[in-house]
Amino acid sequence: MIRQSQSVRQSQTLQQRLSPQQIQYIKLLQLPTLQLEQRVKQEIEANPVLELDDDVTLDEDNTVSDDTEQIMDPDDPSPGQSDSDSPEDQESVDDSHEIDWDSYFQDDDNEFVPGYRSDQGEWKDMPKPYKTGFMERLEQQVELLDLDGKQQKIAAEIIGSTDPDGYLRRELDAIIDSVAFSEGVLVSNQEAEDVLYQIQRLDPPGIASRNLRECLLVQLEVMDSRNPARQLAMEILETSWPYYKKKHYDKILRKLNISEKQLREADQVIKLLDPKPGESEEYLNPDQFIIPDFEVYYEESMEESDGETGDFVIRMHHRNVPSVRISRHYKELWDSMDKNSNRNGDEETRQFIREKMDSARWFIESIQQRKNTLMSVMKTIVALQEDFFRTGKGIRPMILKDVAERVGMDISTISRVVNGKFVQTPFGVFELKYFFSEGLETDSGESVSNREIKNILLDLVSKEDKMNPLSDQALADELSRKGYPVARRTISKYREQLNIPVARMRRGIG
Repeated sequence: MIRQSQSVRQSQTLQQRLSPQQIQYIKLLQLPTLQLEQRVKQEIEANPVLELDDDVTLDEDNTVSDDTEQIMDPDDPSPGQSDSDSPEDQESVDDSHEIDWDSYFQDDDNEFVPGYRSDQGEWKDMPKPYKTGFMERLEQQVELLDLDGKQQKIAAEIIGSTDPDGYLRRELDAIIDSVAFSEGVLVSNQEAEDVLYQIQRLDPPGIASRNLRECLLVQLEVMDSRNPARQLAMEILETSWPYYKKKHYDKILRKLNISEKQLREADQVIKLLDPKPGESEEYLNPDQFIIPDFEVYYEESMEESDGETGDFVIRMHHRNVPSVRISRHYKELWDSMDKNSNRNGDEETRQFIREKMDSARWFIESIQQRKNTLMSVMKTIVALQEDFFRTGKGIRPMILKDVAERVGMDISTISRVVNGKFVQTPFGVFELKYFFSEGLETDSGESVSNREIKNILLDLVSKEDKMNPLSDQALADELSRKGYPVARRTISKYREQLNIPVARMRRGIG
């Protein structure tokens, strides 16, 4: 017999929980530049105590009075603050006392002390010009076609079902059903095919194709017929598509009874076609364009010296340090209530101001701490990757732990910092994650980054015989001869990460 019983027990456990201020700081830390800007706007809308400060104080030399421009010695990475300096350690507004307004104002000129100011005035936003959208251009072209009312409804459904890359992956029967359901119009399959035929021959040709083969055939059809290889290219796609996409060129030669020269010319025509007619720069969201969070360059020393001397200059984008301040209106409102004899009647208003001031202080301190953390991590990355930032070459093996130990922060914090952040250098714009890679020991005992191995792999593939491309094992053997002992399965992994096809798919013609 099973005996059941209930009992009440007490136990003590030690748990670590994040405060609301810590959570806010962590969320701000991982935001990219554009999203941080949106987050600041949201906070200003939610908290009337905060307001934007568009004024930027400049020194006599036209530089911003701020520490966002850092010049560092390569040998002194200047580790940043530890995680213990996060905003939750800061003192909040005490509900039982008056607000210390002096902490937000300077005594000399009664100006606000926002705690941080934007810099780099030349990086301010410019108005974005209006551009006609991809779908809008298609709709304008459809209006020029001689379509009746029913055909226009079909065309609108087809355009609305076209994917961003330009393909119609929705079944035509589903489009017919949708027109019948939403418009109450019965459409035959042939009527839908006729409208689709006309749309596919708009600009860009091949739009709304149902597969790659159809997309390429449409483009060949509208191509100048005087091209001698055009007709053979169409014949290859119509009769030998399975062989062509798998690069079984020998089977195509036998089936069509053509020479290698003819096949090569037709292949060149096909390769000039656009496999994704919908993808263009107009289709990109302007907000998706990369805005570097940092700018780093090496500045040579003007002093004469026998050795190489200079400093790294690190600038933080002004959007990483948005300019916000405490509104003076609420200071005046608070003073007005002080002069009112019936202070108890305004207690609800006072409580509201206290809460909003508390929230504003936490938000300001979180952004300031975010700025300090980002700058500290960036300085450490530059110190560890000094050769690259000086010459553009020589990425050293570096993992998150290396940076975390130097700046005295947790690995998860470093991960949040580098994710989605970019740096502009004289050698291009790079995501911070680009500088992190595992190491590999060469035959000489030197440690190199696996990014260097990938660059060598790309070079080998670019110089290989396209008639006899190198297999993964052959690539591994070539790297081994260069002093980099890499296993075949590692080569396969690197090749996939670099989007390099297998040897058979890299084979060329003649």
